Amino acid sequence: MQLVKKHGLYQTDQITFLHLGDVVPNPAQPRKYFDASDLRELADSILRYGVLQPLTVRRQGGRFELVAGERRLRAARLAGLAKVPCIVLNVDTEESSLIALVENLQRRDLDYIEEAEGLSQLIQTFDMSQEEAARRVGKSQSAVANKLRILKLPREMLGRLKQSGLTERHARALLRLGTNRERYEVLEHIIQHSLTVARTEEYIDQYLSAPLQPDDPGTEAKTPSQRPLYIIKDVRLFLNTVQRGVSILQQAGIDAQIEQGGSDAEAVVTIRIPRPNRT
Repeated sequence: MQLVKKHGLYQTDQITFLHLGDVVPNPAQPRKYFDASDLRELADSILRYGVLQPLTVRRQGGRFELVAGERRLRAARLAGLAKVPCIVLNVDTEESSLIALVENLQRRDLDYIEEAEGLSQLIQTFDMSQEEAARRVGKSQSAVANKLRILKLPREMLGRLKQSGLTERHARALLRLGTNRERYEVLEHIIQHSLTVARTEEYIDQYLSAPLQPDDPGTEAKTPSQRPLYIIKDVRLFLNTVQRGVSILQQAGIDAQIEQGGSDAEAVVTIRIPRPNRT
């Protein structure tokens, strides 16, 4: 391929070879984490074969802002390249951000939290409906809605899920719980016992319905008629259930009150519910 120097840049009809120092990241990049071993593998491949897919950039003052290709850019730097092949687009900031978001969301190596955050950014930045965002990234509207739901969890909880290698379905299961306190409590139990998604769903069913759980969380799930020998392993589960019940009564307009006392050896719980007026 013959290169021609034009306006200080090496170009073909479509590809421009830019110095790495002239390419700056895109602030709309939804991907925050890049696996070091994956980048090293890509850098080794680039050293052998070069950058096979050009980066996409746009002019930004005297430099070039990346539109798409952050992973390739990082790997090229890791490989020690001086220049990278680029396609220069004539797009404004909004179009650049849209292309960057859509290109990244169509990839398969974003984790589910980055994907949810990217979809949220796409919808908010460009005032899109979920249906339009789904069309742009090639997903169903229900899939987009499910992914966005996990952002209702606190950022710290999402980080804990990711750090522990738990899945999007684990995250969505936690949304069944009413408060973040309950979610943190259940999340730590999931992590401690390495629960699968199925076991997580079963545990949350038990948590919501009664303060009981199997003596051995690792055993196979049983039907309700087969599991009469559950024991209370943590009194806090029982107290949380009682508190939830009182809260439901209060929300319904009933002046229910709960008082807790006791000692280190025992807990005393008193629930006061006014009798209905009889006429």
